[in-house]
Amino acid sequence: MEYVYSALILNESDAEINEQNLTDVLEAAGVSVEQSRVKALVAALEDVDIDEAVDEAAAVPAGGAATGGAAAGGAETVEEDDDDEEVEEEEAEEEDDDDDDDDDAGEGLGELFG
Repeated sequence: MEYVYSALILNESDAEINEQNLTDVLEAAGVSVEQSRVKALVAALEDVDIDEAVDEAAAVPAGGAATGGAAAGGAETVEEDDDDEEVEEEEAEEEDDDDDDDDDAGEGLGELFG
């Protein structure tokens, strides 16, 4: 995610989004830079109008973002796709864990007040 944020910072400051600039921003933030990720992001953003993508993303209602609002934006990078999949998997695992905890808690209360 920090790679995308770096690209957004460069875009906002009207600096060119290239490998050197991205690397400089990431290093300034204390991030251990992976050059392959930097190259992939620069390549993915070549034909993307970041300002337009941000405007479209901002126009999507909060509920729409969770149900596929990113598809409406149409400007996701390879980096974002990987991060989104990881986040979704983690959330699914957390929900499963939460459900298990709820079931155990219910059984415990049933036994207590049985």
